[in-house]
Amino acid sequence: QVQLVESGGGLVQPGGSLRLSCAGSGLSLANHALGWFRQAPGKEREGVSCINPSGRNKHYDGSVAERLTISRDNAKNTVYLQMNNLKPEDPSVYYCALEPVCMGTRIDPRPGYVNWGQGTQVTVSS
Repeated sequence: QVQLVESGGGLVQPGGSLRLSCAGSGLSLANHALGWFRQAPGKEREGVSCINPSGRNKHYDGSVAERLTISRDNAKNTVYLQMNNLKPEDPSVYYCALEPVCMGTRIDPRPGYVNWGQGTQVTVSS
């Protein structure tokens, strides 16, 4: 069964950091672009970052670009999202998805490639 499993979320203080992981199960991620998305309570899911298969091309939503770094380790079949200087507006459930549509600062899920998992919860609180 093909599955993406998100992990690494937690509770951090404002200004803190987290590194989220998206691991592939039953699928090699090496040939796929990956995207990170987030959804806060009462809000629509939004794309925050994406990375191409080689890791050379990366896109970020403009509101988070300076604080997030996406990377991948194809040997570990995992894509990461390093989040620094977390802010009160960052708390969400973070999800990853295959083959996002990435154009400039816009990241959207691609129909037919999305199978949202449970995500990983990020909470920012002092």
